[in-house]
Amino acid sequence: VCVCVCVCVCVCVPLVAGDSGHSVTGSLRHSLSSVRGSVELCFLQYFWFLVLMRGMVGIGEASYSTIAPTIIGDLFTGTRRSIMISAFYIFIPVGSGLGYITGASVATLTGDWRWALRITPILGLVGLVLFICFCPNPPRGAAETHGHGMSAHTSYLDDVKYLLRNKSFVGSTLGVTAMAFVLGALAFWTPTFLFRAQVIQGLKSPCTAEPCNSTDSYIFGAVTVVTGILGVCIGAGLSRFFRNRVPYADPVICAVGMLGSAPCLFATIFVASSSIPATYVFIFLTEILLSMNWPILADILLYVVIPTRRATAEALQITVGHLLGDAGSPYLLGVISDSIQKSQPESHEWSFLSLKYSFLLCPFVDLLGGVFFLLTACYITADKEAALQLVQGTWTTMWTKVCGHVSVLTGVWDTKQQ
Repeated sequence: VCVCVCVCVCVCVPLVAGDSGHSVTGSLRHSLSSVRGSVELCFLQYFWFLVLMRGMVGIGEASYSTIAPTIIGDLFTGTRRSIMISAFYIFIPVGSGLGYITGASVATLTGDWRWALRITPILGLVGLVLFICFCPNPPRGAAETHGHGMSAHTSYLDDVKYLLRNKSFVGSTLGVTAMAFVLGALAFWTPTFLFRAQVIQGLKSPCTAEPCNSTDSYIFGAVTVVTGILGVCIGAGLSRFFRNRVPYADPVICAVGMLGSAPCLFATIFVASSSIPATYVFIFLTEILLSMNWPILADILLYVVIPTRRATAEALQITVGHLLGDAGSPYLLGVISDSIQKSQPESHEWSFLSLKYSFLLCPFVDLLGGVFFLLTACYITADKEAALQLVQGTWTTMWTKVCGHVSVLTGVWDTKQQ
């Protein structure tokens, strides 16, 4: 089901990424799809229908996640943009953490995991009302062109060619993909991993019937919320502090986050069998280091890509990140774990060890992501300057045309007066 949602995101993101002029309809699609995908689940209990409805939520996510950051980019510039992007992205880990807590609470209270999904329509309706009442629709590049916007229209193929030549965009996209791979695996498997670790330590009894003990989901959700807030604030603060001093600071901070999280994640995997509190400490450090990257990554895309191609850039980055990242990482780790477990005697110990060994893939992906961000640092200054020059050139051309029209009108008026 998780893979289905991500695949629908990948398929639909390019379809809603038109840069000729964004609108709030994409965001409205997200809210409506969330409502539809959860309300209809209340009436049918078929697996294929669950997959279909979750896929529709993916379509809504494709619309929202592509358009929303570009709206922020068109409303603000410089430091204010960084602050607003941070405020926006801080709710990704916060929402994920609250999802664990809410889902576990509802499933425990009702004894049925399906009721956890039925909370979504309420949130979707709230989002729908907020979009209709408060979401603006500024012209493309309004912040950079003092409200006038940029009206250049290019084909989707031209946009893709431009982005593939943008080395900073390509490098940061590969880095985002590595981060999505790790976060997807952590989000899906960590509560299970911790539960199995406590079973082999004798702290908990094996789960033989639903609902199982959901304490780990509560704790992991709370850790995700706190680390999300702290990580985003730390990342945004470091970016603001170093950006004017070191022009390539942003990708370096992302690289530090990825490279630093690798040993913490490695420690998490091996400490779990002996100390659960120590494991949570390393999970805390891992998630803080990864969450540092959220606001910086969005900011990088906004200043290395010209406004009329930002939605396409968001679409491609999200597509690649989901398709090669969190869409497949939970499934891949599960396949590796199952393959290891089949080759060993069936036991609770090997149930834990097989998942432990499959988790070892994540620190290496972390290191690979750090390398991609370091490569991005080599090109980001030149790409940022190139994008700025294109925007300023467009603004100068527009201003010249306006002045020319004013001069002509003034001349005609003077002639009439004479």
